[in-house]
Amino acid sequence: MAPPPSNPSPNDVARRPQKGPQFKFLVPLIYAPVLPLIRLSLRHKPVLRDRLFTAALAGAFAHGMYLVSDIYDAESK
Repeated sequence: MAPPPSNPSPNDVARRPQKGPQFKFLVPLIYAPVLPLIRLSLRHKPVLRDRLFTAALAGAFAHGMYLVSDIYDAESK
């Protein structure tokens, strides 16, 4: 008689690589058109324009630092 099939543990199952796009790397494609649009659309409100532009730029740099930091490297392993 054959032994009953055993349920494989999650560690035993081979994982397939993800085939879809990695959205964390596509975020710069959003920032690229947003930054000039902020500058052009808020031309008559310089204080709001500069604050929003600075906030968007800071967010872009923070996202970039996250991608190249050790935290991201540790998560990807």
